[in-house]
Amino acid sequence: MNRVPRPSLLVPACLAGALLLLAVLGPLLAPHDPDAGSLRDRLLPPGSTGHPLGTDSQGRDVLSRLLVATGPSLLGGLLPVAVATVAGTLLGIAAGLGGHLTEHALLRTLDVLYAFPGVLLAITVATVMEPGLLATVVSLSVVLTPAVTRVAFTEVRRIRTAEYLEAARVSGAGPVTVALRQVAPVVTPVLLVYASSLVGLAVVYAAGLSFLGLGVPPPAAEWGAMLDELRPSLLTRPEVAVLPAVTILAVSVVFNALGEALRHGTGAGRNLRTEAGR
Repeated sequence: MNRVPRPSLLVPACLAGALLLLAVLGPLLAPHDPDAGSLRDRLLPPGSTGHPLGTDSQGRDVLSRLLVATGPSLLGGLLPVAVATVAGTLLGIAAGLGGHLTEHALLRTLDVLYAFPGVLLAITVATVMEPGLLATVVSLSVVLTPAVTRVAFTEVRRIRTAEYLEAARVSGAGPVTVALRQVAPVVTPVLLVYASSLVGLAVVYAAGLSFLGLGVPPPAAEWGAMLDELRPSLLTRPEVAVLPAVTILAVSVVFNALGEALRHGTGAGRNLRTEAGR
């Protein structure tokens, strides 16, 4: 008999799915051209005719820009998590199965990166690159990979003396075969649950880089860049200026809730915490 998902998991999963769908359909749902502005309509309040969420300082429709920005904003959070999960899994398995020298070489190298505050490390890496989505993905991947590697290594260390691994080695299986067929299927569920808890943090970091001019550059619609553009309007039209920040917060809460629900609902990674948020 199939188990019915609990509301604590079903609700954030549906909301996350809706956000992913909105990332694809956002440009089609936007009621106006997100880049078309009018100085006569600048800084209209929410509820204005034709502009439910008002307009920005250039007269562009805020609702349209928020919808269109869903795609690049979510990509800036999801892609680094995907890259860090793959890289961290491979590094963690290599450290766990590669012997004492390999373990210490990999973990001590990653500890150097882990010693830096996440935001500072992301800004440092993004600064040496041209602003854009690539800079966001690379910088956040560097930030998140050490944390994923630690989780992967912990799981590998827990099972590396298991009898079924010894049996596989005795039967002639090589290190790569053992890693892919015996170890990876065991650690993957825990890492996927952990990765889901990193998405909300990555979305916030990505928006922060764009806010600083290191991520997706204007005039492209992106939540962090929109927040920076609307910042001068905080005193004159705060109800419009805070909308990108509210959107970033809401999306972060959805993915954090999804990660917590998966953690408790599946039992995988129950004791994990988001170590990247340092």
